[in-house]
Amino acid sequence: MNMPLMTIALMSFLAAFLAVMGFVLLYESRRDGKGWQQRVRGHSRDARPETGAATSGFGYFRDRMMGLLERVGQANQNQRKEAEVSALRRSLTSAGYRKESAPAIFTGFKLLLAVVVPGCLVLMPIPALDHAPTFQRMFAYVLAAAVGLYGPELWLTQMVKKRKQKIVNAFPDALDLLVVCVEAGLGLDAAVGRVGKELMLAHPELSDEFSLLALELRAGLPRAQALHNLGRRVDIDEVKNLVALLIQTDRFGTSIGQALRVHSDAMRTDRALRAEEMAAKLPVKMLFPLMFFIFPVLFIVILGPAIIQGMRILLPALQT
Repeated sequence: MNMPLMTIALMSFLAAFLAVMGFVLLYESRRDGKGWQQRVRGHSRDARPETGAATSGFGYFRDRMMGLLERVGQANQNQRKEAEVSALRRSLTSAGYRKESAPAIFTGFKLLLAVVVPGCLVLMPIPALDHAPTFQRMFAYVLAAAVGLYGPELWLTQMVKKRKQKIVNAFPDALDLLVVCVEAGLGLDAAVGRVGKELMLAHPELSDEFSLLALELRAGLPRAQALHNLGRRVDIDEVKNLVALLIQTDRFGTSIGQALRVHSDAMRTDRALRAEEMAAKLPVKMLFPLMFFIFPVLFIVILGPAIIQGMRILLPALQT
């Protein structure tokens, strides 16, 4: 088989595979949407939409693929230090992946991409690589393997930053709800569970953390340990400050509602200060786009006709 036919076959396979995956994901998203609608209407108040893998079709393929990645990643993790595995687990937990096998699956996915990306580069017809020297082709393949190996690390870093930013933006609202629940007569444990349920649709990331905290408290874990686990999972200064405040309040027996109200006011003040800081940085950030993109276009639009007209008048006069 020559190269054009191989390329057509590969592109056809990829198109069909992406079409099937898109159809399956669309079907699952619609099913989850119906489940959320039923839950909002009250038909399924305590049940979330089913997110588990199916036993056939795409779910079966996904389970097999995850199992393979887990075995490959587990074999690689046995050769790594425990500190590296713990750091990876903390990063995945901060990104919202708390499954026990998440580090192994992530490591296996990195190794798979390190093989698949250079393989795609070999199969795809690239004229620049076909006529390049052997050293340059090998360098391109090694670079593609490095991209496949370290690309998931960059993706994980961005996911952690994005999730932390969402939690930071939702935290003042959660504190206000927590203050209302505590001042209405609920205990801290019940208030945390109530806030987790109320924030499920508006802020699902913070809702998951509060719901997990409520489950740990309901299971009998000491309150100080459960709060420490919350601060370690989220790894945000605002949450750590709240954890320290609640632990001190519980230890010294002071009013939880008053402490939460003071902390909520301080959080909103910090939020306003951050907004003012971002507004103060905006002129400096706009300087370079204005200099390199806006001002040259304005000069061309304003001075361009005058320059053209001057050239039409001056050039014949200079020639004569």
